[in-house]
Amino acid sequence: MAAVSDWTERHRPTSESHLEGNETQRQKIRKWLDDWKSGIPKNKAILLVGPPGVGKTTIARAIAQDMGWNVIELNASDARNAASIRKAATKGATHRSLFFNPEKNNKKTLILIDEVDHLSGGLRAVSEARINDAIKVNLDSSENGQLKGDTGGKAELLKLLAETKQPVILACNEVMGLWGKSSNWRSTRERFQRLLVTINFERASKDALRNIARRVLNAEGVDYDTAAIEAIVNNNPGDLRALVRDLQVICSSTESSIDATVVTEYVETAERDVSVEVFPGLAKLYKSNTALDAIKLGISIDKSPTELLNWIHWNNPSIFTDKQAINRGNSALCRASKMLMAMYENTAHRSWYWSSQISGLAASVVNQQELPGKLYPSYPNFLRRSSTQGRTTIINRLSEITGASRSSVREELLPLLIALHSEISEVGRIDDFTISIDLGLTGSEHAALCGLPKTRKSTKELVSRFNLVESEKSKLPKIQVEEDSNANSVMQEESQSNEGQRTLF
Repeated sequence: MAAVSDWTERHRPTSESHLEGNETQRQKIRKWLDDWKSGIPKNKAILLVGPPGVGKTTIARAIAQDMGWNVIELNASDARNAASIRKAATKGATHRSLFFNPEKNNKKTLILIDEVDHLSGGLRAVSEARINDAIKVNLDSSENGQLKGDTGGKAELLKLLAETKQPVILACNEVMGLWGKSSNWRSTRERFQRLLVTINFERASKDALRNIARRVLNAEGVDYDTAAIEAIVNNNPGDLRALVRDLQVICSSTESSIDATVVTEYVETAERDVSVEVFPGLAKLYKSNTALDAIKLGISIDKSPTELLNWIHWNNPSIFTDKQAINRGNSALCRASKMLMAMYENTAHRSWYWSSQISGLAASVVNQQELPGKLYPSYPNFLRRSSTQGRTTIINRLSEITGASRSSVREELLPLLIALHSEISEVGRIDDFTISIDLGLTGSEHAALCGLPKTRKSTKELVSRFNLVESEKSKLPKIQVEEDSNANSVMQEESQSNEGQRTLF
């Protein structure tokens, strides 16, 4: 066999004819690039979104190479502040092709910027003077003109998309990383979407994996049987890059052939990246009672760290029967949320890994009681478009009381209140009106927090009882109301004191 090197680079497709999977997406990219031959199309950029290892940037490079175009590429390992993007991409994209040949006047330079979901910072632009000074600064110099991190990167990226005369392709795994986690992420999304077309990639099919495996093994001169191909394909979640790496590891231990036995031994001893659906994955996660099992399951669930945190936050109050376990779980989820923010603030530290693991721990080992029977995790209501998160009156009221932004209320406070008032909640009751009355909500708004349909007879009866309790409470003497309030405060302080003595796990 050939000398060992990185097979993912050695066998990276250099032509569209070598590509596998995502045929529809490839056709869209090809058509968009063809439009550039006859001028500048309406949408001068595309955004490729999909899980890692499915060939997003490889497809773009291969098609560009077939067309004889040059490629300028930036990725997460490069500095991507305003000056870096201006120097590497914007200048070339806003002028005639850097490699212009008068005999080939339709030849373009493709600008490819990978992992834009790790481009941190807001949309505030850096002054032209600072950008020009930073471009002139020698990289070995310590002058103050040098821009730090991703300063001004997103603003310069928008400028590039608006002014480019060359095709621009952006690629990312998690699109929310590009929009940002601040309250104005929708505005950021709209500003980008006006300038580009989004193409969503899917994981590679089994047929695509088989074809790639055969091609790589044939190129390396390694014999194989059908059972060996099926064994490695069935253990792959649709990640082409992982497939090629697995093949390299398996073949490194053999001379000239592999069979199902060799592949099975590797699968059983290696750490597998297998993706499972969220409902069965969560059911197994809640059944686990060790940190190691929770970590393995958390990695395998087909949800991003942000989504996994939300799913666990929603399901903990309904699955756990022990209030102490719920409190410990909430404490862990708070830590996971803080760690998740580093994903958007520091491109070097991938804190999504740790946040997802702590989320998994919050769904498993925080609970010291065995969960009998089959578990049925539910879809978080606050993630549904038709859920109570759209009730603007509730959101506006809570925002006014707390002083928090409406987006913060919608994403952080409202889900907690919904969980407390759910019909299946173990920590609250739908007929406990205390919180809703204290917040100044109406009976119909309380029913909405409980997730009850308006037309249901029992819902109307609940609203009537709410109005009656609210009316009776408003008739209490002011002194009595203050005494009740003071008594509740004392009870809360005692509860908080007791909670402070408990540990997370």
